[in-house]
Amino acid sequence: MQEPRERGSSEPRELTPIADRPATEEDIEQFKAAVLAKLTVAVGKDATEATGRDWFVATALALRDRIIHRWLAADRAALAQGRKRIYYLSLEFLIGRLLTEIVGNLRLTEVVRRALGDLGVDYDRMRSVEPDAALGNGGLGRLASCFLESMASLGLPTRGYGIRYDHGLFRQLITDGWQQEYPEEWLSFLNPWEFERPEVTYDIFYGGRVETVASRTGGLRQVWHPTDSVRAVAYDTPIVGWRGAYVDALRLWSARAADPMRLDVFNLGDHVGARTEQARAEAISKVLYPSDATPAGRELRLRQEYFFVSASLQDLVQRHCRSYSAIYTLPDQAAIQLNDTHPSIAIAELMRILVDLHNVPWDQAWEITVATCSYTNHTLLPEALESWPVPLFERVLPRHLQIIYGINERHLAAATRVHSISKEAAAAVSLIDEEDGRRIRMGHLAFVGSHRTNGVSALHTGLLRNTVFADLEALYPGRVVNVTNGITFRRWLHQANPGLTQLLCEVVGRQVLDDSAAVAGLAEHCADPALQDRVMQVKRANKIALARVIRDRLGLVVDPTALFDVHIKRIHEYKRQLLNLIETIALWQAMRAEPARDWVPRVKIFAGKAAAGYAVAKLIVKLANDIAKVINADPQVRDLLKVVFLPNYNVSLAEAIIPAADLSEQISTAGLEASGTGNMKLALNGALTIGTLDGANIEIRERVGCENVFIFGLRADEVAQHRRNGWDAADIIAASPPLAHAIDAIASGIFSPGDAHRFDQLTQALRHADDYMVTADFEDYFGTQRRVDALRRQKEAWAKACIANIAGMGWFSSDRAIRTYAEKIWQAPLQHSSR
Repeated sequence: MQEPRERGSSEPRELTPIADRPATEEDIEQFKAAVLAKLTVAVGKDATEATGRDWFVATALALRDRIIHRWLAADRAALAQGRKRIYYLSLEFLIGRLLTEIVGNLRLTEVVRRALGDLGVDYDRMRSVEPDAALGNGGLGRLASCFLESMASLGLPTRGYGIRYDHGLFRQLITDGWQQEYPEEWLSFLNPWEFERPEVTYDIFYGGRVETVASRTGGLRQVWHPTDSVRAVAYDTPIVGWRGAYVDALRLWSARAADPMRLDVFNLGDHVGARTEQARAEAISKVLYPSDATPAGRELRLRQEYFFVSASLQDLVQRHCRSYSAIYTLPDQAAIQLNDTHPSIAIAELMRILVDLHNVPWDQAWEITVATCSYTNHTLLPEALESWPVPLFERVLPRHLQIIYGINERHLAAATRVHSISKEAAAAVSLIDEEDGRRIRMGHLAFVGSHRTNGVSALHTGLLRNTVFADLEALYPGRVVNVTNGITFRRWLHQANPGLTQLLCEVVGRQVLDDSAAVAGLAEHCADPALQDRVMQVKRANKIALARVIRDRLGLVVDPTALFDVHIKRIHEYKRQLLNLIETIALWQAMRAEPARDWVPRVKIFAGKAAAGYAVAKLIVKLANDIAKVINADPQVRDLLKVVFLPNYNVSLAEAIIPAADLSEQISTAGLEASGTGNMKLALNGALTIGTLDGANIEIRERVGCENVFIFGLRADEVAQHRRNGWDAADIIAASPPLAHAIDAIASGIFSPGDAHRFDQLTQALRHADDYMVTADFEDYFGTQRRVDALRRQKEAWAKACIANIAGMGWFSSDRAIRTYAEKIWQAPLQHSSR
């Protein structure tokens, strides 16, 4: 949305929420008329010829008309009141489908459903036509989307900034068990929610050289002479808060060439070469996380990160100067949040804008930068903290390298002068890693250039203070704070699980729709047999719906009365899908060995994508599908055990899986999962957690009760001790017959007939390296799964634990997380602080 040119003289009015009230015939007729008008004028179709896609577009446009006035009014009011704005920079926004979220937040579900029904359109079928916006990979992007929705719900003036990927993360197909990556065509029919802003463009520069020249004040200044440029074009999507009371914006950037076609080259007959620059520019916003397996791929990633950061900072600085004139007041009117390490180049870019373009003296520019920026760290994994080779960085962003050197020089000088640190300590806190081929530590840059760095769970924040950023925290005490992640209940309860939401409204009252903490009232009724039955009925209905999805997508029939054991995450070794798969094999072998035993029937459900260049993760996907093929065809286990791998995991699929889950697999190697949000979504929907003491699992256990979760495995400190002291995986395997037999089954080719060595890379790593403690934790995990079986046999006890999980999850709302950010980090008052 474009900023207003003037403030206006009238006092801004409070935006009134849309009330809960029955849909009137007038409401329905008005919406029918609006949809038909859009179908005719915007889509160009008659109702008799309209497809499901046409009806979706017409409905979306009719809803967008209702949003736009509130959106503009919210922006005008925030500006007139001089409210601080939040700018949330994230490489991912996994927003999923927007139709149901917007309809729900506007409280128009009944109106839309009945109006479309009168027009002969099935609302539920039509909403499935909307593609998932392919703008994220997993928890990081979904968290960003939950946060934007909460900021709007709390009336916090916010603009999210990211990239409008043409294809985003790939579409995952499984062919003969192997993951295949294809472009995700989510924009093939355009996006009716967004507003293209062709007049909002910024030039993004790369390469070239830096020249030192005399300034007008008599000193010296640096002038960057780039050799390459790309144009960023803005697209805005409205983010509607709860009850439609406030609307924020997500601004995404699309890359274009400054000159889309070289006409002289075209006229010489090189029709393809004439568009080379356009293709090169568009590659920046083509896909999320291009493979960095090649030098060209690594350079594209760096260009991609700088592209969206530079466009966003130019945009917000221009907006600030237009509204407030003085650049020096930026920290008072703006807060820039860096969502993980990807946008950390923002520290150097903001310094460039201030020093080079606005002539702010270095020291003042640095004060402005630190006071404005804050940084969320989401991982302790070294590869995710990012570092860039100095030669690559110098070639792509020479001026920014100079600025980083300048920041580092002053940073180290202050550390030596104030703290008298040693040469070795200086090397540890330097922004340049001199021992790894000279690389720029982007996590260090984000930390030094921000006034706050936050972890995303209590354990993770403690580890940040004591490990990754321990030396920096000593230099800047108090800079690390904790904000445990949260999820939006509007999406993951109201929208994903309407049956449970209705039950909660009946039992604890309709205040649960506005106040997530109200779910705690359910705990008073945990022992009520009638409530237990109703909760289990809701769960069974959701499981029947998921069983239908599995049948339709895979042709596999599963029993809805079985325990649905769910492991849905991106595929990564530290998330330990391999541990789950080995336990699956061990369980299968035990069932075959003792067919008369009272086994609890299980459906093991996996979903997730492996990064295109991550060979081991893709091999784990193959193993999961090969195991499923063998076990699902085994008549000896009949319906006792089924294994499901659902391809192309996305938000919409998660909305089908999560309400149906009985058991939530949160089994990462302790100390490596920063927080997790899938654990919160699953517990909120009544799944019991089996997991390590990692990330937010610890806080979930505290809130729901240790008797209502299943904890196993090494703790983070014990994992660290194992790594320091070493351990013998071979001895552990030899001491555990179920583990040994399961690994032998993989190695012998039972699951890969005709290619016995297919999984040698996995089995050899388990036997000799086992960096992620799969063997070390297996025995405890296998035993804990049998404790799950024991509780499952006690129907009342299981239902009681299920209810306790739901009741204990109110604190894990993204509204609570955003309130904490606003208070601890942004110093930004909320519009709706009572929520």
